[in-house]
Amino acid sequence: MSLVKLIAQADERGLAASGLACLDRCLPPGAGEADVLRPLWAGAAAGADEWPARLTEAREGLDAVIAAEPGPEPDPGGAAGDGSGAGTGVTLALVRTLLGSAPSRWEAEPLRAWADTCSVVALEIHQKLDAVGESGSAAAAEWLARCREDPAAVADAVDGTEGGDGVGPLVAGELRRQIRILEILSDPAGDAGAMRRAMDLSTEGRRVLHAVVSRRARARN
Repeated sequence: MSLVKLIAQADERGLAASGLACLDRCLPPGAGEADVLRPLWAGAAAGADEWPARLTEAREGLDAVIAAEPGPEPDPGGAAGDGSGAGTGVTLALVRTLLGSAPSRWEAEPLRAWADTCSVVALEIHQKLDAVGESGSAAAAEWLARCREDPAAVADAVDGTEGGDGVGPLVAGELRRQIRILEILSDPAGDAGAMRRAMDLSTEGRRVLHAVVSRRARARN
């Protein structure tokens, strides 16, 4: 099933975890290592009773990390996640903005809109780090939209065989993680370990992205 259809069919728990996982994977080194979003994973598992309070806790935690390690000022013209200080600042600002827009109401429709936005932004961040194609181009955006709607396109994205504007392995991996997390949490009566498996999958994706950012930073020095 396509990513778009999985989001359309997901319940509150799946939507909350899906959006959260996208943000978690995109946290730059420092904020990611601090596990500032871990309280929100507990909130997603607990549901309506804990989600609002945990959301507030996660926002405060991320704000504290930003205040303690401000780094370079985000450059609006910089490339998010490009490995530079400015790129890291842009990525962190995007994550903070999306966390700030997360609905406090445990209701499917606002959570669905939020999860869908988080999905697109996470894919765009990964796309900027992929060596295949031209990120930011109209063709790349169209190809990315196709990948979200067509499961068969995900396999093609591994090597960008659709042409120079195709997405590469980082985007393909991110697409698969987004799909897999929604699949894991698709059963409303899912087992107790489902949320943990989703969180572990997201942590794995964050490590992959951090490794790429680290290589980019070393190459600049």
